[in-house]
Amino acid sequence: MVIASWIRYITGNLCAPSVIILLMKRLAVIIGLVLLTSCASSPPRDYEPGPEARYVTASWYGKDFHGRPTSSGERYDMHGFTAAHKTMKFGTRLRVTNPDTDKSVDVIVNDRGPFIWGRDLDLSYGAAREIGFVEKGVGEVRIEYLGRDIRYAKRVPFEPTVTSSYLTVQVGSFVEESNAMRLKQGLQFEYSNVFVTTVFLNGKTYHRVRIGEFSSYDSAYVFAQKLADEGYSTLIMAKD
Repeated sequence: MVIASWIRYITGNLCAPSVIILLMKRLAVIIGLVLLTSCASSPPRDYEPGPEARYVTASWYGKDFHGRPTSSGERYDMHGFTAAHKTMKFGTRLRVTNPDTDKSVDVIVNDRGPFIWGRDLDLSYGAAREIGFVEKGVGEVRIEYLGRDIRYAKRVPFEPTVTSSYLTVQVGSFVEESNAMRLKQGLQFEYSNVFVTTVFLNGKTYHRVRIGEFSSYDSAYVFAQKLADEGYSTLIMAKD
């Protein structure tokens, strides 16, 4: 009844300025309520937004490391679109933009570095070339977080049959000592008690990169799984 009376009032006095103003005010209120209701009923986001875009100091690395194992275990391809970061989980996807050229490239973090103070990101040669960054060598770039390729996350099989007074977590084993030392350096960005042991097996010398000392299998497993989630290959072993 109230709405019908209001409609008759408006249609009978449509030309009156006061009625037009009243109509506009009420229409604005109705629109506002509709928008508020639609916002309130919007479903929550099913993802966690990444960090905002920011500027970092970048460099690039090339042929001296081509074909060598990265900290994630993949072979470094200088022509691919990858990057090294000190702490980001392996598989993290970034959009890197060179502000000097306004060119961008999408890369995947699959390595640790840079190992030079003051630098935040090491691009592969291919990624640096894509954005016109090769000649500059070192400088500021903008990075945007695009998500993560979860295929890089690993799992540790629960095998409590490993028994010893003390356990450790092995992250890599290499014939070339330089590869072991580079992995050790990368791990030391986040972890302490990283060490390398050397063993002689079947006529070859192996350099094993290990972290920590644990008195129980459960504590070693929790730590190993944390590393595996970051993308490292881990193995729980008796500490020599």
